[in-house]
Amino acid sequence: MTTPALRVAVLVPCFNEEAAVATVVADFRKVLPAAEIFVYDNNSRDRTVDVARAAGAEVRSERRQGKGHVIRRMFADIEADIYVLVDGDATYDAPSAPRMIDMLVKEHLDMVVGFRVDQSAAAYRPGHRTGNWMLTGFLSLVFGQAFKDILSGYRVFSRRFVKSFPVLSDGFEIETELSVHALELALPVAEIETPYFARPVGSFSKLNTWRDGFRILGTILKLYRSEKPLRFFTAIGVLLMVISVVLAIPVIITYLEQGLVPRLPTAVLSMGLMIMAVLSVSSGLVLDTVTRGRREMKLLAYLSQPAINKK
Repeated sequence: MTTPALRVAVLVPCFNEEAAVATVVADFRKVLPAAEIFVYDNNSRDRTVDVARAAGAEVRSERRQGKGHVIRRMFADIEADIYVLVDGDATYDAPSAPRMIDMLVKEHLDMVVGFRVDQSAAAYRPGHRTGNWMLTGFLSLVFGQAFKDILSGYRVFSRRFVKSFPVLSDGFEIETELSVHALELALPVAEIETPYFARPVGSFSKLNTWRDGFRILGTILKLYRSEKPLRFFTAIGVLLMVISVVLAIPVIITYLEQGLVPRLPTAVLSMGLMIMAVLSVSSGLVLDTVTRGRREMKLLAYLSQPAINKK
């Protein structure tokens, strides 16, 4: 078990989780008796607030709708050495928390992700499983292999990670942003298998497979553009160059054979595309310099926070 000298905070974002939140609070109170449990309500229309407070949690609210807004508020408000982030739907295994915390402390990590292992067919819907697999593969291709479950809502963080993480997302794409932040700064992270259960009766998923899947994919593309602009804009530039050359070849052949340029609009389009390609690559070079500066600022913010010390 981890030492009691370290202050542990359990952060539980909730939206209409009256049927599950009491179970979550009780389970984490049992396995982490010294931890402080904070339930952040996100405009619930049921009795989530009353149930969470009766279960013994400290309840706070975030008025702006969206999981990203809730986590931004949590990370800003709560002071602790170790943060346990878990959804309030009672699908994650509380007894895994001490193992995750021990791994974080003993191996001097900044994030441990609970890799979900479903315990029933109802726990992990096929659409969500496929979407997670596709998004995880795309993220690995773009940023490098590091995670098997980027959408897990069960994570343990160091104070360094939490206080240096600039939350930009509004909704469920926040898990993707957390993963990308760790990959881009090459922070020490790990995954550990945890059981994943079906929701209790009366609890319903707020995740829309297609809508939120496209939002997460859009977040990955935005982060790829902002974190690796040289690759992003060079790829666009190369594509424009190829199209420009393909359009220009017939025009050049006709000019060499006849000394005329009868397809003037095509020639102008080809030249315009080539100019855009050069501008795209140039933009990538400039933005890459800016991104390096921002990355250095993030690292300085990260290093300004004390590391976890076992007392």
